[in-house]
Amino acid sequence: MPVTESFEDAYTRLDALDRRSPLGPEDVERLATAAYLIGKDAESYDLLTRAHHAWLESGDEGRAARCAIWLGLRLLMEGQPAQASGWIGRARRLLDEGGHDTVERGYLLLPECFRHLSTGEYADACAAFTEAVRVGERFGDRDLIHLARQGRGRALIRLGRIDEGIALLDEVMVGVTAGEVSPVMVGSIYCSVIEACHEIFDLRRAQEWTGALGQWCASRPEVVPYRGHCLVRRAEILQLHGEWPDAMEEADKACEWLASSRGIGAAFYQRAELYRLRGEFARAEQAYGEASQAGRSPQPGLALLRFAQGQFDTAWTAICRAADDVTERGPRARMLAASVDIALARHDVAGARAASDALTQVSGELESPMLRAMAAQATGAVLIEEGDPRGALTALKTAAAAWKEIDAPYEGARVRVLVAQACRAIGDHDAWRMEIDAARRIFERLGSAPDLARLAAIEGRRHVDTPGGLTAREIQVLRLVATGRTNRAIADELGISEKTVARHVSNIFTKLDVSSRAAAATYAWQHDLLGPHPTT
Repeated sequence: MPVTESFEDAYTRLDALDRRSPLGPEDVERLATAAYLIGKDAESYDLLTRAHHAWLESGDEGRAARCAIWLGLRLLMEGQPAQASGWIGRARRLLDEGGHDTVERGYLLLPECFRHLSTGEYADACAAFTEAVRVGERFGDRDLIHLARQGRGRALIRLGRIDEGIALLDEVMVGVTAGEVSPVMVGSIYCSVIEACHEIFDLRRAQEWTGALGQWCASRPEVVPYRGHCLVRRAEILQLHGEWPDAMEEADKACEWLASSRGIGAAFYQRAELYRLRGEFARAEQAYGEASQAGRSPQPGLALLRFAQGQFDTAWTAICRAADDVTERGPRARMLAASVDIALARHDVAGARAASDALTQVSGELESPMLRAMAAQATGAVLIEEGDPRGALTALKTAAAAWKEIDAPYEGARVRVLVAQACRAIGDHDAWRMEIDAARRIFERLGSAPDLARLAAIEGRRHVDTPGGLTAREIQVLRLVATGRTNRAIADELGISEKTVARHVSNIFTKLDVSSRAAAATYAWQHDLLGPHPTT
């Protein structure tokens, strides 16, 4: 297809030509690729199958084998191992019976590489990816070289050779951004590298490559397969930075883009996390269930939901079982951090200490600011319960600095609550009050109802539920809506974006079960929300 031609246009043009007169196998492959990139998965599968048979009829067993390999890999990624095995076995037979020494031998190594990765045989995966790179280099196939190198980088990371693995991934991404690989490979490699960054909590690289993938997708608006994954990662980053309305918007978009994809589980999980943080527990539970049905583990989020609901023993059983099933250090670190909070809620200080020490060990192995913050925060929380508030303050100072470094206001506020508890334990009541007030302001801005309730319990005061379950920020917006202000005027007054105001207004309408600004204003008047309203 011409370099400047969009994939949508290429599909339309080639499909029209095919309808007039059947295309040759090479053009059928091009049509299959265009169909895949614009989201016509079923058509792409049928076309690739057709190309496979056409190459067989023409006597080119090597090209027929490559089509079979791609069909197998696609089915493997879609969770259909039996059919995938059939196509890959056919490709191997074609190459073996014909005695073909072609680049397809390198592609045929990839299923084995991915199997080793999925079963934790990282040294074997590293060796297999290295052999695939050699084959790609021998035949000058850049797609195979870059795909196998990024796989080797991920295997090295899981072997604990973090710096070596990251350096290899950075090298691969230089080739990707320079346009050295095909569009199908670009999206796949971007997504894999971003996932690797999240595994080791390398937030800076994750942000950089997520932004680059977003720009790539924006420059090719017709491309479907990778856009949803990019939106999920953007939602995660926005959540961390305290932009929860924007994060929810991206998560909702991801659910739409990934509706018919296995990746929908990650989108559902991200949506569930935001619902949980905002205290919308019924919605969170539904979304965690949807994530589980789509093949994504609902942990540690579901255990933290049970923790927020006060079901501490249920949460503990769930998080212990989930942690036992996880071997990769990154995902395990998240399980351990949740385990500390849940164990302390059960007054199991020994269990919390064991989880905290394990988290500190992972932090030392991966050396990321985010992990350092998680480990120091967990250590501080445990030291408070062990009766060492001064030691806790030292650890919490490290955590606060690290969360500030990566601009994570919610986690920073949680640390301030722990600092307040430590200060109260040593008799510094002025510091206690300042830290509590600072944390409350952040929780109110974010709309974190569960944390506001926990804060009230720590202070020994009763948390007052707001009418309709509105957050403090939503009440602010509602009051301004009731005065007749536009979204733009509200945004200017509160110092937030107009899009964020629109999201708050939508949430207000949903929670109050109203459909207009006038009805919302009436509700505010009837429920005495137009004057000062305490949050605790």
